[in-house]
Amino acid sequence: MSATSPSPVRIWVMAARPRTLPLGIAPVLVGTALAGYLHIFHPLRFLAALLGSVFIQIGANLSNDYSDAHRGADTEDRLGPVRVTAGGLVPPRQVLIATYVTFGLAVLCGVYLIAVAGWQLLLIGVASIIAGVLYTGGPRPYGYEGLGEIFVFLFFGVAAVAGSYFAQVRDFSWESLVLSAPIGLIAAAVLVVNNTRDIDTDRRANKRTLAVRLGRERSRRMYATMLLMAYPVVLIPWLFGPLTAWLLLPLLTLPIATGVIRIVATHSDGPSLNRALAKTGQLQLFFCVLLSVGLLLSR
Repeated sequence: MSATSPSPVRIWVMAARPRTLPLGIAPVLVGTALAGYLHIFHPLRFLAALLGSVFIQIGANLSNDYSDAHRGADTEDRLGPVRVTAGGLVPPRQVLIATYVTFGLAVLCGVYLIAVAGWQLLLIGVASIIAGVLYTGGPRPYGYEGLGEIFVFLFFGVAAVAGSYFAQVRDFSWESLVLSAPIGLIAAAVLVVNNTRDIDTDRRANKRTLAVRLGRERSRRMYATMLLMAYPVVLIPWLFGPLTAWLLLPLLTLPIATGVIRIVATHSDGPSLNRALAKTGQLQLFFCVLLSVGLLLSR
């Protein structure tokens, strides 16, 4: 490789898209902290759930990288970071193999969790992997039909939080389902800002994301609504359940949310929206860390 080319390690880090990894980490923290509220914590189950969720996120990113390049959705004029397949940095076959390996590692984590917690996690794990592959892969990718945000909400919100809680407690609760909603909303908002950035290139590639269907202005309003709705929803287990006012801690992230909403509302250029994408991922992580602390302090 030339002196100006990125190193192989950096290329694979780019392919993993580290800015999106909070989507896999944050919900596991919340689900585990809710179990901690009940004085239940199994470290190995937490580690397996965390690694499994991150591997699913990376596998979905690699699958998306490969499939978008194959379908011609990633072109030279896209505003986002370079994709390794379309950019010619990694041969498509290697990206596909890396996808299989990453999902295989997620399966290994899932096998352990199924053995110690229950068969119900098999359903969550298999559905999550299938959803990651079919987002841009398969004969009818749902990401091309405007359904991506719904699936992100379900799998990086509901399934991840409730599944992590179940891995610890071996049961579900209404609190885990309610607390999964704000996590899913912020996760889906990450996809909204990503697709708002890519409206023009996606439209030319016939990739009819929800942002393409709604248009830029309505996508901006949807993004703001998703972020702001997360704050009242997270308070429900305090207002109507057993948890305490420590659940107010995530409100400390409101300045971050309003700041990134302002960026998305006033900018259309790639660098600004890439910054908004990274900040939304950070918001997801900070929100969930504070929520987790609030859950543990509610004991």
